[in-house]
Amino acid sequence: MAALAGALEVESSLESRLIDACAEGNDAAWRRLHRRYYPIAAAFLRKLGVGERDLEDATQEVFLQVHKYLPRFRREAELSTWLYRLCITQARRARRRVRVTEALLRMLSIVPGEALVSSASLSEESARRRIESALSKLSECERSVFVLYEMEGVSGKRIAEIVECPEATVFRRLHYARQTFRQALGADAS
Repeated sequence: MAALAGALEVESSLESRLIDACAEGNDAAWRRLHRRYYPIAAAFLRKLGVGERDLEDATQEVFLQVHKYLPRFRREAELSTWLYRLCITQARRARRRVRVTEALLRMLSIVPGEALVSSASLSEESARRRIESALSKLSECERSVFVLYEMEGVSGKRIAEIVECPEATVFRRLHYARQTFRQALGADAS
């Protein structure tokens, strides 16, 4: 147990020094921070419903926010907690842009056909679509909690910090999100 606590303390110290170096304008530190957190942000945004076409732009927008506001980061929470908050906000914006664009295209009757993708197998692609469809049935609050808890493995206490609500609310949202998700997948509700 002491070894784990020591390792976490070292990790926290390394992250703190990385933040300090970034705040001082160290380009190498910015590259390390980007390399470390970019895959985390991109995966989380994807799970929050940002489509592949918009994923790169949304992730870069998150890092523009990190770059702009990191010098003022108060460190009252972990950097990853703040990053998750930025991702949630950016995912909301990206989904809103897609809805507006699709509505405009429908109004103008210029609905584009789906692009054919041959990279994933049919069963993987089918499973991915079913999961994305089920996730889209969740409210924004439920989806954030569900993805953080079930897919990212974040604790309830930390999710409460990220979404800025009581921990009991996190688990209530998670309960309803699980029900909706199961129903959307067509699984038995038990």
